[in-house]
Amino acid sequence: MKKLIKIKKAIISLSDKSNLKIILTNLKKFNIKIISSGGTYKEIKKLGFKCEEISNYTGFKEMLDGRVKTLHPKIHAGLLSIRNNKKHIKELKNNNFEEIDLVIVNFYPFEKSINETKNFKKIIEKIDIGGPTMVRAAAKNFNSVTVISSPNQYEDLINELKLNKGSTSINFRYKSALHSFNEIAYYDSVISNFLNHSSNLSFPEKKTFHGKLSEKLRYGENPHQIASFYKGSEFNSLKQLHGKKLSYNNYNDIFSSLEVLSTFQKNLGTVIVKHANPCGVSSEKKSIISFSHAFNCDPISAFGGIVCCNYKIDFNLAKKINQNFFEIIIAKGFEKRALKILKNKKNLRIIDSSNYKYKAIFNPVFHRDSFLLQNIDSFKIIEKDLKFVSKIKPNKYQIQNLIFALNVCRYVKSNAIVLVKNKSTIGIGSGQPNRLDSCNIAINKAKQFVPNELYNSVAASDAFFPFTDGIEKLVQSGVKAIIQPSGSIRDKEIIKFANDTNTILVFSKTRHFKH
Repeated sequence: MKKLIKIKKAIISLSDKSNLKIILTNLKKFNIKIISSGGTYKEIKKLGFKCEEISNYTGFKEMLDGRVKTLHPKIHAGLLSIRNNKKHIKELKNNNFEEIDLVIVNFYPFEKSINETKNFKKIIEKIDIGGPTMVRAAAKNFNSVTVISSPNQYEDLINELKLNKGSTSINFRYKSALHSFNEIAYYDSVISNFLNHSSNLSFPEKKTFHGKLSEKLRYGENPHQIASFYKGSEFNSLKQLHGKKLSYNNYNDIFSSLEVLSTFQKNLGTVIVKHANPCGVSSEKKSIISFSHAFNCDPISAFGGIVCCNYKIDFNLAKKINQNFFEIIIAKGFEKRALKILKNKKNLRIIDSSNYKYKAIFNPVFHRDSFLLQNIDSFKIIEKDLKFVSKIKPNKYQIQNLIFALNVCRYVKSNAIVLVKNKSTIGIGSGQPNRLDSCNIAINKAKQFVPNELYNSVAASDAFFPFTDGIEKLVQSGVKAIIQPSGSIRDKEIIKFANDTNTILVFSKTRHFKH
């Protein structure tokens, strides 16, 4: 059903006045009268188009420094009246009100303001009242009223008016209303989340999330699943420089790699991720050594994985990276020659994370339409959080390696065991139903790829050892020092075993467990 409505009168109120002339030109073609206020009114007049100021239309001057200008019965009755309702028609006539057929509004840039200033009063002034109220009214009355709440819709509106000779169809109005309600919900979500954060209210009674559609993906985890990527505020600062579009699984791996990297010092750290699990990590100071150590931890798993570097990639490292097959390279910038050589691989996705900042402090986990919410495990592991429980105490270098191992462990799916030598992983066991299997996997990987590094290595477990069998396997393989959280009823047995085998055992006062 087409149900065309002729557009006779429009109200325009814009923060973003780009492309305004194009809209005005097309409204003029169909003799559509325009009402406006404030800066938009001035801009319309400046562009040479006819326009009636809202205060003149309503007979009521703007007040409270412009806070009240469109909040008037003449505006909202004109938007909300049902066109074929006799009572509504009569009431409009008795009050000398007119129907308004088109609303073109975009809101005060609240999201932009919270990124540009920390002045709370200035931010609050950017909460739009009149705009969302008009948009909501028009969207509710989509049977009769057309609402445009984004410059991205201008072209569609122009085409619709041309197609229907100054009218709009019910399908167009309905789709525009849907867009507008989403726009309002997003806008309000940004405001509520900002105020919750400002008030340290972590778990409000009702919680909303917001995101902007970045792209529709070819498919989800599997080809029969549909998927899209919605950007939050953090991801806007990542810049893809080269390569084909990212997939659902690519994004998942990127999230995981950036999480690991967030705990490293500036210009330090290499992470290789496969299927959202780290398969090689190093914090060696020299970038080419750091990459090599991370890669050598598990070169088989690294094949087709993601390399994430907390530093600028130079030419020599780029040459080394290009000797292997990776899906994505992420770095804090690229030298020109390095970028040139990496671009030789047509499909390699190259991402610059120089401007990436970690803002979010909470992480949701969704199960259909329900979700769990917790703060991010950003706890910085330091020596004060460790308890040295064995007779033999670790030296300073061993402590650094133990902390590094436990830090990596927090990003490995449990049950997790991480073996480390020289601040680089040499074996990672992950995602097993029991800790002993994870020990065996980590040891076997180290034996397969870097067997000479096992002797005097250190190990981290993301939870306590419930029995001595796991720690025994590690000690037999050459591990000299082990870190784990305490809490088992057999902690004393574990300590006794460590002392009997001259093994260093350290308890972490905090547990870092990734389910």
